[in-house]
Amino acid sequence: PLVDWAGAGATIPLTGFGNTLASGVREAVGKSGLLGAFTGGLTASAAGICAAIFFGLIVSMVFSPKEKS
Repeated sequence: PLVDWAGAGATIPLTGFGNTLASGVREAVGKSGLLGAFTGGLTASAAGICAAIFFGLIVSMVFSPKEKS
């Protein structure tokens, strides 16, 4: 429903992540009941979370921080 109402705004990274969490929770609650409220969001967004951690690690290895002088 959010994507239908908001259009492309619900699929861009920040709001898209929230939409993925909400969709995952909604699906998991339908399958597992109350336990799905805790597991559904992470299950649905696991790939995005892993990608963010992985690319953050790569960027931290490529660039070194410098103090302001």
